[in-house]
Amino acid sequence: MNTKFSLVIHGGAGTLVKGLMTPEKEEQYKTALNEALEKGYSVLENNGTAMEAVEIAVNHLEDSPLFNAGKGSVFTNDGTHEMDAAIMDGKTLDAGAVSLITGIKNPISLARDIMEKTDHVFLAGEGALRFAKSIGYSLESPDYFYDEHRYQQWQNIKDSDTFQLDHSMKKEGKFGTVGAVACDKNGNIAAATSTGGMTNKRWGRVGDSPMVGCGTYANNKTCAVSCTGSGEFFIRGVVAYDVSCLMEYKGMSLEEAASEVIHKRVLEIGGDGGLIAIDANGNVAMPFNTEGMYRAFKTSEGKKEIGIYKV
Repeated sequence: MNTKFSLVIHGGAGTLVKGLMTPEKEEQYKTALNEALEKGYSVLENNGTAMEAVEIAVNHLEDSPLFNAGKGSVFTNDGTHEMDAAIMDGKTLDAGAVSLITGIKNPISLARDIMEKTDHVFLAGEGALRFAKSIGYSLESPDYFYDEHRYQQWQNIKDSDTFQLDHSMKKEGKFGTVGAVACDKNGNIAAATSTGGMTNKRWGRVGDSPMVGCGTYANNKTCAVSCTGSGEFFIRGVVAYDVSCLMEYKGMSLEEAASEVIHKRVLEIGGDGGLIAIDANGNVAMPFNTEGMYRAFKTSEGKKEIGIYKV
């Protein structure tokens, strides 16, 4: 049995410039991160699995209007919400993913159900919703996802061709994706990522979050990773799997591999963002190349940190 277990979560990365956010808002974010962290960590403490821990932590972030996932999802060009999520088990390499769904309160739980209750990995749109209904999911009304700040964000750009990554410089607001990675007492690891995508996105755009190997990946031999940032670049760089590959084939440590990908490889192709990662020994990494990243981690060795900006 592994003695060291840990959990890392993120709530998005981007231009979180210190001073743009009110102290009250900052406190709200830190409180929400702390609650999600403690909820997920208590699962690990009570001999729960990494899969359970990441799902519960992400559920909590999805339920908060502060983050661009679940309840806090941004508006599309059509004034709707389209959510994506993926979860992966490092022990078995089983994965579940869902994209372009509306009305589902916790997309990450649906992703897990796809993994466990179908022979497939990835379901999208109408079909995914049909599956959800067939196993008893009820759909929330659009009011549940309505948030005044998100609505104003969309109103500002809805008649233009601009789409807005959540972490653009323009406004203080909610940024990006949410995710969690965990290592349990048995040395099994898992990753989960959930997002509402980009404001004013069109044509059913899908980012890196639900794509296994791009925004989400887990393998006990190497690491579990959840990404946040400019999705198009994270897809092209196959970022989450790239971290794993550097560990597997080049023998890099978790910290080295994660840093190489975020501070060098992603930047070289023009992307920005960050990721959280964990290995089967419970080591954690949280690199980002932006002004900030909502992040928190807790380990069984008594280490805990909640951060927003660059240290």
